[in-house]
Amino acid sequence: MRCPCGSGETYANCCGPLHGGAPAPTAERLMRSRFSAFALGDVDYLLRSWHRSTRPATLDLDDGLRWYRLDIDATQRGGPFDRDGVVAFTAHYKGAERGALTETSRFVKEGRDWFYVAAL
Repeated sequence: MRCPCGSGETYANCCGPLHGGAPAPTAERLMRSRFSAFALGDVDYLLRSWHRSTRPATLDLDDGLRWYRLDIDATQRGGPFDRDGVVAFTAHYKGAERGALTETSRFVKEGRDWFYVAAL
């Protein structure tokens, strides 16, 4: 199965290992894995990869939305040796209507792990 994040890789070679507990090497890879988690309905991973300072207690996904394409629009920092990063993206969905969510997100790295903090 192709990875939902649009990398062109298989899920098993892309976001699957991250969903299984492997650390994301960059903020962009964490963003891609979070998109895949939305596409696959993996609430546990979304909460686990959300920074504790902004993480909600629970997360309810809209079953009426199907996330089908991710475009990375820009990145700032967020590399393997950075402590923070910013990823701008557009996530496309289908529901009652087609739409897109455009967001610029902030990420931080603690130890080996990247975390989503919040939208800017």
